[in-house]
Amino acid sequence: MYRLAFIFTLVFIASCKQGQKTDAPINENEITSAADSLIYPEEKHFKSLRQVTFGGDNAEAYWSFDDAQLVFQSNYAEWGLECDQIFTMDRGAIFKANKPKMVSTGMGRTTCSYFMPDNKHILYGSTHLDKEACPEVPLRKNGKYVWPVYDSFDIFVADLEGNIVDQLTNEPGYDAEATVSPKGDKIVFTSDRSGDLELYTMNLDGSDVKQITDELGYDGGAFFSPDGSKLIFRASRPKTPEAIAEYKELLAQGLVQPTEMELFICNADGSDLIQLTFLGNANWCPFFHPSGEKILFASNFEAERGFPFNLYLIDIDGKNLERVTHGETFDAFPVFSNNGKFLAFSSNRNNGGTRDTNLFIAEWQD
Repeated sequence: MYRLAFIFTLVFIASCKQGQKTDAPINENEITSAADSLIYPEEKHFKSLRQVTFGGDNAEAYWSFDDAQLVFQSNYAEWGLECDQIFTMDRGAIFKANKPKMVSTGMGRTTCSYFMPDNKHILYGSTHLDKEACPEVPLRKNGKYVWPVYDSFDIFVADLEGNIVDQLTNEPGYDAEATVSPKGDKIVFTSDRSGDLELYTMNLDGSDVKQITDELGYDGGAFFSPDGSKLIFRASRPKTPEAIAEYKELLAQGLVQPTEMELFICNADGSDLIQLTFLGNANWCPFFHPSGEKILFASNFEAERGFPFNLYLIDIDGKNLERVTHGETFDAFPVFSNNGKFLAFSSNRNNGGTRDTNLFIAEWQD
């Protein structure tokens, strides 16, 4: 779902996760930072903010079900990486001179990691069965930004030592963007096995696969609501004959053009589907607020030239849109801790004018 190499060419990524409610304590001293300058004056929802990584492209940090760890992806060259790989970290860790623990194979390209309910295993998408090398990353087609949808992506389960213990998908084509229900019983993912990019659910062992969406367009980056009853996701919906033809032509080449996305919400079985946003540009990486009544997401709908991306809150009925971050470049991939006290997200802030995207953890206040 999320190719970090695209963030910095004014490109946009997709996103994946949400976890089970828990009363596991988090020591606020692990999160709170004296670096108040990381918070812009208008960012009233952030009580404190801590920077976690300091170089490379780091994104999609998802909490374990007990809030003790996070799993994320990075392509940081100083960690010996040529493309995205998966790492875990303790919730209080900071990575400056040190390197986090890699739990993917180091082969191929990976994406969209997520903790399993036992907190001892993760799932993620990987191309490593096709080739050990990183696949090429086309960024433009006929002068327009595109994103590759690799048909070599499958979804795997690994332990925290990096040993793959299960392969959940083996259909031809793209299978990725998997996240786990807070109830701990279902996985939602994106696949093109039908000939289009649709949402599917399956059990934790890969059984009982069910198609959830069936409308033409790219459906992805889905997350369950805190009670597991709903799904929020971002989608393209080409409508004109020209847009439909372009979408189908690109998909036949394993490409999509993810610059026009809106948010959609439905029941976990796909029923009662409604479009949540009508903002224009790219609205994506949505995540449920712990109340289940709001969605936090990234968007560039206020931008004239693609940037900035900022975080916004909106009610699940599409009302009361509120801007949360006030950066001038890129804030995205917001993920609440399962007890709702903290928010992990990725940002270009404090990167010294480079293109680095780093992980941050905010102490959240409503």
